[in-house]
Amino acid sequence: DLFTLLNFAHFCAVLSLVSELSIPVPWGEIRGKAWGPEHGHPVLCLHGWADNCGSFNTLIPFLPKECRYVAVDMPGHGLSSHRPPGVFYSFPEYAADVRRVTESLSWTKFSIMGHSMGESQFSALYPDMVDGIIVLDVFGFVPTDPKEIPRIMRQGMDEMLKYEKKAEEEKKRVYTYEKAVERLLAANPTLSERSVQMLLERGLTRVEGVHIRLMCFMQKNIERITLEQSLEMQSMIQAPVLLILVPGSHHVHLDNPEVVAPFICDFLQTKVLSQKDAARLFGLTTLSLEWNSACD
Repeated sequence: DLFTLLNFAHFCAVLSLVSELSIPVPWGEIRGKAWGPEHGHPVLCLHGWADNCGSFNTLIPFLPKECRYVAVDMPGHGLSSHRPPGVFYSFPEYAADVRRVTESLSWTKFSIMGHSMGESQFSALYPDMVDGIIVLDVFGFVPTDPKEIPRIMRQGMDEMLKYEKKAEEEKKRVYTYEKAVERLLAANPTLSERSVQMLLERGLTRVEGVHIRLMCFMQKNIERITLEQSLEMQSMIQAPVLLILVPGSHHVHLDNPEVVAPFICDFLQTKVLSQKDAARLFGLTTLSLEWNSACD
């Protein structure tokens, strides 16, 4: 029908307007992609653990065209630089990375769309900067039994030391593209092969022409907080939150974007964009009243 054709046309148009971006950080760069008008309402898209910004490739073309979507490869993922050797990957560091990104983009107010580990802490730490939160199967603040925290920290440190000893050996390990697809499918059996290929676009390094290097270290997040601390953090969030419950896998937004897109579109239109327009109109009305008063 006509609606389907128009949607497809919009989908193709958005795909053609995507651009790469690079944000300098002290240890290298944070890479990413941007869709939509440069001055559109900003939406920051944060991928999950061991994924990359390709996680949003199929979803964003279905979303409101008035927005500027920026999806980044978090450090150690995709095309972004890895942290310096010996540095842990944990939630507070990722929150600081988000702040670096928004500072570079000069964003002072924006929405966040996060998958899995994406959007774990930033909205609680910087509530005044976030005007809407879309969560896609996230695991939140990961509240942990206080008695378990020492064991988890110790395990994470031991895993890091073990990885450091074999890091050079891992760098020498290469695969064919087909083998890389097979390994990622084995680790994520619910992913479609198309989705795997999208993630591998930014998750592989070509070596010696035909071979591929696949770097993936499943490090444990050693910085944990208790349930009480999690609830306190959660209470700091001020923005409206969209939590989507639909049948599907952990990557439903990537495998079946048409399932979640209508909910996200409605949320952005009614809870974010319309509120922004209302605030702008209120500001203009107030200014007009003040001007009229000054002229009387």
